[in-house]
Amino acid sequence: MAFRSLLSLIKQRNNNALINNGYHNHRSARFVTSGAVSNDYDEETSTTAEVDDDDLRSRILRLRLPKRSATNVLQKWVLQGNSIPVSQLRDISNELRSSQRYKHALEISEWMVSHEEYELSDSDYADRIDLMTKVFGIDAAERYFEALPLAAKTCETYTALLHSYAGARMTEKAEELYERIKDSNLPFDALTYNEMMTLYMSVGQVEKVPSVVEDLKQQKVAPDMFTYNLWISSCAASLNIGEVRRILEEMSDGAGSDESWIRYLNLANIYVTAGHLDSASSNPLVETEKQITQSQWITYDFLIILYGAMGNKDKLDHIWNSLRMTKQKMISRNYICILSAYLILDHTKEAEYTNLRSTLQASASNYTIR
Repeated sequence: MAFRSLLSLIKQRNNNALINNGYHNHRSARFVTSGAVSNDYDEETSTTAEVDDDDLRSRILRLRLPKRSATNVLQKWVLQGNSIPVSQLRDISNELRSSQRYKHALEISEWMVSHEEYELSDSDYADRIDLMTKVFGIDAAERYFEALPLAAKTCETYTALLHSYAGARMTEKAEELYERIKDSNLPFDALTYNEMMTLYMSVGQVEKVPSVVEDLKQQKVAPDMFTYNLWISSCAASLNIGEVRRILEEMSDGAGSDESWIRYLNLANIYVTAGHLDSASSNPLVETEKQITQSQWITYDFLIILYGAMGNKDKLDHIWNSLRMTKQKMISRNYICILSAYLILDHTKEAEYTNLRSTLQASASNYTIR
């Protein structure tokens, strides 16, 4: 990701992020099946009684090997006289993605596309782009996106492809798509701009981050906390502490009485001096606040991104390990921050582990798209 590996993560994320708005004019603009997923696989060996007695979800989750076909299971289920609501297909697909079984999740997506009775949402098409990236690679996802009808090229599908480029650090491709996004006149939210900012942070082009923020403001898109995290971190990475202070002043003007924003600003003001950022050997707040609340946790999200931008993996590891020992249940925003920080540092092993934890967490809390 960066994000929608990130955000697709990430946009599984919560978080994910991509909002299920419904698919406009789905009958006329529906995209036909690509034929990318083969049906020519045998089902998992099971006893007849076992298969007949359990539900569709159990049958598909028993397909442990990628060569087994979820399509065959779906077909047999229908031939036995059962119906399959679209909500059930989405739930099963989400669960498969949480366990990184992307090929089976893509087969479910293929089934939804090839059956006209299902109304596909913008998020369904965006998820398909993300899955095709994981199973067949970015080229396949790119071809799929370009072949979509104009009505299916929405904020969500554009952002899904941008996420794929950002995750692979394909800067030139991402920038070309970003220009198309800006020319599209579609109402994008902060997530799309965060994808570009994360990409620039991950490839060390921190000087390009402020221009993305300017684009966001020109489009009158409200920055979210993650936008500010990335923006401040890009300045900290170049030790532009004066600009960090100016950003914090801008945030203060819009913070109002929101407790989490006030705590964020207070902590940021403590850490923006070069001395604190460069020489602080630990973060006692994390060590002592074993009972921290989720509203307080946002301050540590800031530190995680900040230390990632500064290239300080030791402090990043220290904060992350300390937070994992607290009793507070993490949400997808927390995982997005740590995942992005490790990607910025190019520590993909830690990022992959964190990504798995984040998708499992998202699944456990009513799973939201990316």
